[in-house]
Formats: sequence, structure tokens, C-alpha cells
Amino acid sequence: MADKNPSDPHGFKRRGVLFVLSSPSGAGKSTIARKLLASDDGLSMSVSATTRPIRPGEQDGVDYHFVDLEKFREMATNHEFLEWAHVFDNRYGTPRAPVEEMLSAGRDVLFDIDWQGAQQLYQLAGGDVVRVFILPPSMVELERRLRGRGTDSDEVIDRRMARAAGEIAHWDSYDYVLVNDDAEQCFEKVRTILQAERLKRSRQTGLIGFIRKLQS
Repeated sequence: MADKNPSDPHGFKRRGVLFVLSSPSGAGKSTIARKLLASDDGLSMSVSATTRPIRPGEQDGVDYHFVDLEKFREMATNHEFLEWAHVFDNRYGTPRAPVEEMLSAGRDVLFDIDWQGAQQLYQLAGGDVVRVFILPPSMVELERRLRGRGTDSDEVIDRRMARAAGEIAHWDSYDYVLVNDDAEQCFEKVRTILQAERLKRSRQTGLIGFIRKLQS
């Protein structure tokens, strides 16, 4: 879980960051995640496994690992997930092995998961986890964005809005809470959080040796 900090000219070793982004559907989390990955060479995306059907334009292994229910249950039984949850009659989970490989390679890992997954990941990895929750500016605006997609029926949108209210109720289990009323500003705030978390003293495992040299 050690890495050289790309923004640190001294090259101190540090612990990797498990960076969680959560939000109700339609609040802009996925857009911010894509921008973050495109702007940061030291960050890799954790690709979840899911039992939901693949959608047009999606790629297996890129957007999700698409598996059937039997395979998902097998993976859960074998403790192959860092976290998993039921969402809209489907199951989503974070495969353990790829995340461990990315951390071993010195990369931070970005997670696009809900509050249940964020809680499970925090219970497992504790201080290595940074949790960011993104709020819509209003519920009216959230519904407008969902309808603007043109991909969901009225019934599905109603379910997403009901779920959004439940997700927002867990805002206080996150380390940071942002309101996405301007996508670019919200993205810059998320990027600032990631950069600051990388520099936390508790993650700078190589700092101790440097301090000892200064004191010798």
C-alpha cells in the first residue's frame, strides 16, 4: 500500500488512498469521476461486478464486470468482494484482487459506490478510506437531471428519487460533503480533497526516516 507521492519532490513513501465518491443517481458523481481519472495519472478506477444487464454502449470489464447471480453469489461466498450491496433489484460488488493489485503497484483507487459500500469499505480499511458525498442543489433539480437523460421510465425515476432521499439521509457518515451546483467547481473541490489527503502526515510513511536524518 505504499507509493511515492507524485506531488512531493522528496519522493516520500506513503500509504495508498481508497477514494470513495457517492451520490444519488443524477447528482453528477460519474462525470466528476471521469474528469478526476483523466486529470490524475496516479489514480485508477475500481471496476465493480454487477448482476444487472449490460446497457448499450457499455463494455464488460470497463464499465462493470457483468456476471450472473450464481457467479456473484459464488464470489461473495469466497470473500472475493471488499464490499457488496443490493441496488434496484441487482447486486453490485467491488472485487478484492484488482484493488489489491493497484495498491501494490503504487496507485490510489477511486470507488463509485453507494453509502452501504462506503461503510463496508471503511470498516475493512479504516484510515486508508476517504469518503466524499456529492449532493444535488435541490431535489427538483435532481429530478430534472434524471428526466433529462431520457433513458428511464417514470416508474424508474420515481424509484430513483425515493432512493435518493434515503441515500442523502446518510450524509453524515462521510468525511466530506459537497453540493454540485456547478460541475467544474465541484470537480476542483474533489481534486483538492484528494491532493490534501495524499499529503496527510499519517499517510507519509517515508517521512519518519527523513525526520531522523534531520535530527541526527
